[in-house]
Parts: sequence; structure tokens; C-alpha cells
Amino acid sequence: MGLGVLPAVPLREQAVWVQGDEILICRDLRKAFGDLVAVDGVSFTISAGETYGLLGPNGAGKTTTISMIAGVLARDSGEILVAGRTHDTRSTWGKARIGYVPQELALYPDLSARENLRFFARLYGMGRAEVRTRVAEVLEVVGLAERAGDPVSQYSGGMKRRLNIAAGLLHRPPLLILDEPTVGVDPQSRNAILESVAALAGQGVAVLYTTHYMEEAERLCDRIGVIDVGTIKAEGTRRELVALVGELDRITLDVDGAIAVQDLEKLPEVRRADASEGHVELMVEDARAALPKVLAAAGHGVRAVEVHEPNLESVFLHLTGKALRD
Repeated sequence: MGLGVLPAVPLREQAVWVQGDEILICRDLRKAFGDLVAVDGVSFTISAGETYGLLGPNGAGKTTTISMIAGVLARDSGEILVAGRTHDTRSTWGKARIGYVPQELALYPDLSARENLRFFARLYGMGRAEVRTRVAEVLEVVGLAERAGDPVSQYSGGMKRRLNIAAGLLHRPPLLILDEPTVGVDPQSRNAILESVAALAGQGVAVLYTTHYMEEAERLCDRIGVIDVGTIKAEGTRRELVALVGELDRITLDVDGAIAVQDLEKLPEVRRADASEGHVELMVEDARAALPKVLAAAGHGVRAVEVHEPNLESVFLHLTGKALRD
């Protein structure tokens, strides 16, 4: 599960997961603390090679949901399957197939990065040769190979975050949980973390990702679940979520002379066309798909094109009435 909380479970015979295999299945998860219902009927799935973003304001139920999935908090009801098997707080099989990277750093500052990873690898039950190989591999993944021998106390905050992720990857988990992995890091480390996550998804790892940065979700996540007051308010790709609230893309053309706006309005992709001196503004459902037809219909008088696609921030505000960082 990551970072020193797993029992020693040898993982030398891992299953090979292919794109589309459902690695995580959550069905109707519920958890209450006294009269407070923190999670109320949460359901979603994550497939191999998919990055799923769980977004919600503070107090929405994200941490409780993640804690149940990681197997550190018992659920009141519902079902969790990890890699095809039922999973709960007593499931060593399921925990051994989760890489859990919490917000809090779980590192020994007086040890080097390599020594930290060797320690955690031994907790996973890896043999000496496997430890040596795998530690070198994950250090490369997170871009710390050249600093592997330095004490962690000399690392920047961003480097420590990257090492935290490396520890969660040691045992090649099919499911990686990243709980706000870029909080408080420098821009260089942040970009390195995002590139590492994208690469992991490309290798078939299922990633559950939470963040308070909307641009990270837009960049990384194949699908997004918006959670608030313990329930999933909406789920889907960025475009599917935008469509839920009726947002349209906007194409602005800078033009020489007059453009036959009526010809543009005849295009099935165009919902509305407005013209002013030197400019034409079009509202369309999918700007990237519509743009070639728009340019063909506009002719040779187009000097510049600007495309604006509505972002997730407006969708999030519509669904929750709050900003992501509230």
C-alpha cells in the first residue's frame, strides 16, 4: 500500500494487467462518524492505464473515501474490489497491490534516498537482487537517480514528494493512490511529478489522483469524479462534464474584409455566429472537430484564430457552488 504500512508480502508473481481491465471497483461506499455522514453512496471504477481524478472542496469526503480504498479505514457498507478481489482493512492481498502516497511525507531524513527505498523494499518482502534493481528503477522514474546517495534532509520539498512517490511504486502496484502529491512543491518538481504520473498510466498503472489544482486534473485525468457532501455529483471526461452544464466552445476569427456569416451559420457544428468589424465569433460544441470546416467555409480572409474551451473550474463551481480550494 505504500510507505511502510504493508505487511511483508512477496510480489514476485504479479498478474499482467492490460488496458481496460478494471483494477478498482467501488460500489455504494458509505461511512458515518456519529451523526456526520462523510461518504454517502460513492461508486466509481478505475481501469488499467487510466488516471481518475477525485475532485472536491475541503470536507467533501475525499480523504474518507481514499482511506477506505487504501484499507486503513473500515467502511460502514458498500463494496471495494482491488484487482478483482474484495478488499477491506484486513485484506493483505489487496493492500499489497496498492501504492498509497499520502499527503504527509513518510521518509527518514538522516538516510539517503537509496537507503530509504531499500528499507521500504525489505518491508515488502523483496529479495536483495530485486531490491537493488527495483530501487534503481523507481529512482529513474521520479528523476532522483543522480541524488540517490544524498541524505533526504538535504532534499527540497519537491524532491521529498518525488521520493514519497518512488516508495509507493517499489512493489509494482497495479493501483497507485496519489493524495495531493504536488502540494507545496516548486514548479520544476511539480512538472516532474506530473510527467511521472503520465508515464505510469502509459505503463498500465491505474491511478487515483486527488488535487487542489484544476489544471493538473485537466492535464492528467482521463475521467474525473466531482465529490461534494459525501456524494459523487458528476463523473466523466472533461468534455462530458462540460456538456452537463451546457458550456460551448468559442472560436474567434480575425478577418480581412467581410466574411459570409450566413455560410458559417449553416454548418451543423455552429450554434451561433456573431460578426463585428474584423472579427467573427462562433459558438460550437467541439472546437477542435469544427475548426477545419469553419476555416474552409470562411475562405482565405482569416488572419488569426483563437479557440477557447471552457475549463473544469466553471463546471466545478456549477456543481458544488464552491471553488476547488474552498
